[in-house]
Amino acid sequence: MQNVLITGAKGQLGKDGLGVFKEVPGITGIDLPEVDLSDRFACFEFLNRLKPEVIINCAAYTAVDACESDPSCWKANAELPEHLAEWVENNHAFLVHVSTDYVFSGNKPLYEASVETDLPEPVSEYGKSKRAGEQAIAEQTDRFAILRTAWLYGANGNNFLKTMLRLTLQNPKKKLKVVNDQYGSPTWSYTLARQIRVVAEQQATGFFHATSEGYCSWYDLACTFLEELGVEHHFVPCGSEAFPTPTKRPANSILENKNLKEREMNLFRSWEEELSEYVAQQGEKILKEIRAL
Repeated sequence: MQNVLITGAKGQLGKDGLGVFKEVPGITGIDLPEVDLSDRFACFEFLNRLKPEVIINCAAYTAVDACESDPSCWKANAELPEHLAEWVENNHAFLVHVSTDYVFSGNKPLYEASVETDLPEPVSEYGKSKRAGEQAIAEQTDRFAILRTAWLYGANGNNFLKTMLRLTLQNPKKKLKVVNDQYGSPTWSYTLARQIRVVAEQQATGFFHATSEGYCSWYDLACTFLEELGVEHHFVPCGSEAFPTPTKRPANSILENKNLKEREMNLFRSWEEELSEYVAQQGEKILKEIRAL
């Protein structure tokens, strides 16, 4: 495998992807404002010059609440992947696209995981735009793998874990409410990047769920993270109604990596193991980063 392009290279997953693919000949990372891939002409012009054999699409509009009032999310989440898929089909390349649990309604009975064959029923603009991207890819080419993930965290950029650490360090004795009625599978972006590489190397086609094993609530995750760091905290469990948002958050974001397991490709371990290794590798760096703020 060579000539790999990673889009959204400045983001949390994109940066980990560049690290995982770093020794691949011809690895290239791009992000805005270098080129706007949602512009079909600009996209094709760029790809025709670069001629990648594999495209890893980590680019997305992920501000979930902003999507409700900003139609530009459709350009990034639906039109951009459509252009990539069209180019891939015309040039015999391969596309790995990252999608989300938000393509489902989140209304499955609690603790019952969604699998790849379940019918997507997005209820938010973000989810609808990401589902439209999935459909556009499948209509343009069969040379694709779509990996749906959830509750992503990593060493780079902002995420839930860093937010909870920042709020705690700002006021160590303050009681902080954390939602305890939404469940999902926290996923380390580094492991997801490694999983993407395996899928790309094998050019495994179709839809794949790609999250850590097991599940927890946001409250469970926050407590476990700070306990792993050895940071005192005073989190208080609460219901979703304590934090009203423009977008309804899924109560059940649990995904099962059924297709990865059936093809003996699944790299993910339990979310607790993944989180523990994340803290072991990145904990000191993250503490310094947050304290510097």
